[in-house]
Amino acid sequence: MRITCCPTGCTAKSSDKMPSLITAGLHCLFLLVTACCQTSQDSSFRPFIHYIIDSALGEEIFQPEMHRQKRNMLTFDLPPLEYTVDIEVSLTDSSFLEPIKEYFKNLNLPVSANISNAEMTVSDVNVTTVCLPSGENSSCCSCENGYAWPSAVCSDLITCPSISQAPNLPCGYVKEAPFLGPYCEPQTEDSCGMGEPIVVNMSVRLDTDFWDDLRNSSSELYKKYKADLEKAFNASYRCLPGFESATVTDFRPGSVFVNYEVKAGAASFDQIAYSNKIVPQFLDPAYGLDQGTFTTEITNETNFTVSPGDIFEGDTVRLICEINSTSQDVTWYHFDQIISTGFPYLMEIKVTTRTSMSILKIINITMKDSGSYRCTFTNRNQHLTVIYNTMKTIAVSPLYITPNLNDIDVTCNSPEMQTNSPLLSCCIDRHLPSLTGDWKVNGAINITGVSSFSENCTEYRLDINQSLCPPEKSGTVTTYTCELQTGHGARSTQNIRVTYLRTAHVTISPSINSSVSKGYSFNVTCESDVSNYDSISWKIQSGNNTETVGCDTCIKNSKSPATSVLTVETATQDWSGTYICTFSQKYLESSANVTIDVISLPLKQNILIDPIATSIQCKVQQALECCISTNSVDDYTVTFVVQQNEFQVVRKKKGNLFCYMYNYTETECSKEKELTAYCRFINRIGQQVSSESIRLHLIPDMEVSCSDSFGIGIEGATLIKPCHDLNNPDGFTRGNKIYKCSNKSWKIERNNCLSAPINNLLTGAEALVNSPDAKANLPTYLAELKEKTKEEQNTISSSPANLGAIVTILNMVSSIPAEAEEFTIHNFLSTVDFIVSDSTTEAWEDLNKEETLKSSLLLLSVENFSLHLRAVNNTIPSVSSNSLQLQGMVVTENSNTDYNKNFRSTENLTANVLIDETEIQTLTQNSTIVSVMYSRLGHILPRNEPDYVNGLLLTTTVSSNRSQKFDINMTFAKKNSSLKMPQCVFWNFTLNKYKGGWDTHGCTPTEVEDYVICSCNHLTSFSILMSPDKSSQAVFEDYITYIGLGISILSLAVCIIIESLVWKYVTNNTTSYMRHVCILNIAISLLIADVWFIVTASINNQNQQMSRDVCLVTTFFIHFFYLCVFFWMLSLGLMLFYRLVFILHDTSKTTQKAVAFCLGYGCPFVIAVVTIAVTLPRNSYTRKDVCWLNWKDSKALLAFVIPALVIVAMNLFITAVVIIKILRPTIGDRSSRQERKSLFQIGKSVAILTPLLGLTWGFGFATIIKNSHQVFHILFALLNALQGLFILVFGTLWDKKIQEALLKRNSISKWSSQQTKSSSLILVTPMLAMSYPFSRTFNNLCGKTGKYRVSSSEPSSSSSENTSKSYSLLN
Repeated sequence: MRITCCPTGCTAKSSDKMPSLITAGLHCLFLLVTACCQTSQDSSFRPFIHYIIDSALGEEIFQPEMHRQKRNMLTFDLPPLEYTVDIEVSLTDSSFLEPIKEYFKNLNLPVSANISNAEMTVSDVNVTTVCLPSGENSSCCSCENGYAWPSAVCSDLITCPSISQAPNLPCGYVKEAPFLGPYCEPQTEDSCGMGEPIVVNMSVRLDTDFWDDLRNSSSELYKKYKADLEKAFNASYRCLPGFESATVTDFRPGSVFVNYEVKAGAASFDQIAYSNKIVPQFLDPAYGLDQGTFTTEITNETNFTVSPGDIFEGDTVRLICEINSTSQDVTWYHFDQIISTGFPYLMEIKVTTRTSMSILKIINITMKDSGSYRCTFTNRNQHLTVIYNTMKTIAVSPLYITPNLNDIDVTCNSPEMQTNSPLLSCCIDRHLPSLTGDWKVNGAINITGVSSFSENCTEYRLDINQSLCPPEKSGTVTTYTCELQTGHGARSTQNIRVTYLRTAHVTISPSINSSVSKGYSFNVTCESDVSNYDSISWKIQSGNNTETVGCDTCIKNSKSPATSVLTVETATQDWSGTYICTFSQKYLESSANVTIDVISLPLKQNILIDPIATSIQCKVQQALECCISTNSVDDYTVTFVVQQNEFQVVRKKKGNLFCYMYNYTETECSKEKELTAYCRFINRIGQQVSSESIRLHLIPDMEVSCSDSFGIGIEGATLIKPCHDLNNPDGFTRGNKIYKCSNKSWKIERNNCLSAPINNLLTGAEALVNSPDAKANLPTYLAELKEKTKEEQNTISSSPANLGAIVTILNMVSSIPAEAEEFTIHNFLSTVDFIVSDSTTEAWEDLNKEETLKSSLLLLSVENFSLHLRAVNNTIPSVSSNSLQLQGMVVTENSNTDYNKNFRSTENLTANVLIDETEIQTLTQNSTIVSVMYSRLGHILPRNEPDYVNGLLLTTTVSSNRSQKFDINMTFAKKNSSLKMPQCVFWNFTLNKYKGGWDTHGCTPTEVEDYVICSCNHLTSFSILMSPDKSSQAVFEDYITYIGLGISILSLAVCIIIESLVWKYVTNNTTSYMRHVCILNIAISLLIADVWFIVTASINNQNQQMSRDVCLVTTFFIHFFYLCVFFWMLSLGLMLFYRLVFILHDTSKTTQKAVAFCLGYGCPFVIAVVTIAVTLPRNSYTRKDVCWLNWKDSKALLAFVIPALVIVAMNLFITAVVIIKILRPTIGDRSSRQERKSLFQIGKSVAILTPLLGLTWGFGFATIIKNSHQVFHILFALLNALQGLFILVFGTLWDKKIQEALLKRNSISKWSSQQTKSSSLILVTPMLAMSYPFSRTFNNLCGKTGKYRVSSSEPSSSSSENTSKSYSLLN
């Protein structure tokens, strides 16, 4: 019981057992109060005094520190003092409990007493705790109304087994006996079960069938189950601390699972388990409650903490879960995945008597570790499974560092930087108490500083020292790295790049002093001590006007040393002024300047000379004149120089010209000669320019046919005069007029004068190219060029000179880089379109005859223009004109597609260009690929006969520096499908002495129906060449030629071998010797000629390009050796003729051999050398398509045709003489046997002489006749291709002497008789031969030689005998 006494304010709290109802109670009361008050006055006061009342003895004994302890709490609050004393009263008979409680309840208080001079008042007496025996060593204790158990023992309260179901009865809890406290206390907010109730979700299984009605909360079964279960639950759980209610929420199948809620204070595992244990006491066993299936999930009783509070990547994070229960079974989840121990997870469990703690440590946490984490404690016994669940979401952030500067430029030698040096700082977005920072310096320039730290930032102030950044290191980047650490493992770095610059020292020096003449070249060199510059710019300041030099090609920059050289090839007034050279590095600009004055001097092309070329007479004055425009205001010193002799001039104004004149007289007239004269202009600074040379042709002692104010000249002479134009501001235009002396008057032969508009365009182009702002002025000029070309279309079509001038203009401006604006490209292409129109065809034919191939130059101009295009906004626009189209692309780092461009002409011809992605990736970034399609230009370029350009012409250029090999595929549609043998060709500008020509090198054709696919390994201008389809007859002739020549080559080789084997056997007399010499040389010459021919023809047929020099050599040798064949055949024929006609005349072997060799090799050599000497200087020795003598330009083929046909005609005559000799008349009639023998002899002679004398070449006459029958062509090819075989058969193998000689070499038997018989010569001199030489010659020519017999009955045999020497040539 609790007693409150106030004599001096003491309060005592007690609960004891009593021997009697009143006596013992009062006796105890006053003793306790007295002791309390005395103790309060004792100086040696102890806070705790224990009282023992022995009810059996009836004595009251006070024994401190005994085994029954009472907690006495004495609180001083003077005045007055009040004490509360707890007194335990033990009763042997429980029936006294209620009377005692009633007694104390009705006690008249307060009660005062004076004990030991201390006034004491008992103000209140209350019963707080009642304990009843409950077994041997335990009691069942309960709190009285208005009192509650202290919160410290709340979790230890276990309901007594003999609990009553009556809800109004207090709950008793098991205590050890004897019960030593603590006792119940007045109810407060902190008392056990007085806090906010907790809803505990629980479930249990009933081992009974599940009925669907249990799903329906309005069903009777549901209501019955709910009522019975709630009644049992309320009875069993009512003694849980702070219990309010137990409510069934629903049922679910699986037998029958009952979900219910218990609303109570915080209850321990044992408390709930015990309550579960006694549930069956209050529930009908028919429900089949399974006590082992009680499950409780508690979600709000776990203390979940995370350290640190701000988590960054790299931190080591501790997740701590703690419950007021003991459990070793802990599971951690990340989202719904179980976390296993292992890096980066470490787990630790700490269990005390009352609590359990689990620690999850995440090492080096990352962003993917963000999310929800759940810890689950599981505590189970046979009556309960309790699951403690709690969840917390953590967010992992990257440790972002924000610098105050990302990049900064610092000028080392700037005074401002040295006095106010930059401050670098790195910060994060929140304040962290453990945050630390550090700085590191990395770079070639090691400028350090001083670091400091403030809140969430670290700072670094640089200490700038210009000695640490020399000029050669200007532009060097030093990286300053700040590192911040959270103190929990996370760290992050941030780089701040500092570029150290230095103001450069720039010097400038020109290659001249300070002045330069117009037309001269010079350069200006600018140097800087800072080599790592970003850009260099040049400007020219003249008065108040400053212009940037936009000439990319005239500025050459280098890095080591830092130098820029501005080269001016042709100085004009635009180049006069102050040159400002500026080196830029970042925002720094360092400049130097120099002034250059351009002094006036005429340009060479602007000096008119009159005449340009003329004839002069000895000792007759010839007026020479040099004129310049009156726009030139400077005075010049002008002299005429003739043959290195200087002469003073007379100045005279003629219209818009200042003319300087001199009358020259030539006095040395010993011979005809060519003189040159020119005028020299010298300006005030001593620099000079010379005009073009005037050509003077001296014609001494010759009759002058033309003589007038134009000049003098003989018949057929030419006179070249300049183009005077009074309407032109300059007084003349470019070009000349060529006059020819005809019928004693000068008649104009060719007018090469430019029209005034085109002359102005040419002058403007020269000024543009030589101006400092050529790039800026190019678009305006191209617009003017297009308009003027369109206006002068008729003039250009009729004048090759004007057409050539436009080509020259395009070539000049194509070297200027142009912005890829649509109107600029269109103006250029339109100009080209105008000059390749059909109306200019004749003018192009004339132009292509000149030394410089203008059509090739035009193609080169378009290539250069497309190559120098500069992309605008990383694009190349697609532009079309009438006959040209341009498309392109810019290579960027994201270029991951093929270059595929399609073109279509106005004639619906198509072409495609394809460059594979892999090739594009080899190009440098921002380089351009540009393709141009031409539908007419391909037909203007010279072609290789008989090939035709049978498709569009494509040009593809790449601005990037690339390897030599660059694969490109093009598809061309055929213009004429009837043409065959496609060749993929490109225009090779280096062929024909850089005139250009079609070349097949590096290209492979693939023909697919009406298209030809060209695969090439280089870039330039491409097209396809195709030739007319060869007829089957022509193909047959080709086969005959190649097979026949092959057979002939083998036959001639065999012939030569046989001749060498039997030479000594068959050359035992002069006639036979000369015959075999001729045959052997014919065979050798024909063999060499055939070999050269078949090799050259094979190369041409395979479309392989042969160099010009090799072609010249092969043509010369083919020409020479075929002529040798003919002249040796002529030698053989003349020898035969000599033996037939001049029978009695004999010439030595040496003489005959000398004549034969001179004729066989000398004449061909002379003809061949003269031919090449005459035609080669005019480049007309060979044809353009094949290696053979030219016909179209020089008629060089006649040097072969005429000798060959003449020799064939002569040998045909000789053959006729032989036939006449064989058929000569005899005295008397001839028998049929003799007739047959004569016919056989004729046939044999023809067979032998035809190949040996080259008579088969006579069919060549028939082949050159227009529309001749193909039979003649086949016969000509067959007979001439097999000429070598015929020579072997009829000239060697059919010869009896050779047959016998071969037999002798291969047989032991002697054949001298046959040799004697075969070699005998019976010479019968005709009668009257000595007396009548003329008559003898005539008779021999007609075949009338031999013996004449009077008798006609005897057959004559003298025919063969008298002509045996001649016939030996045939046998």
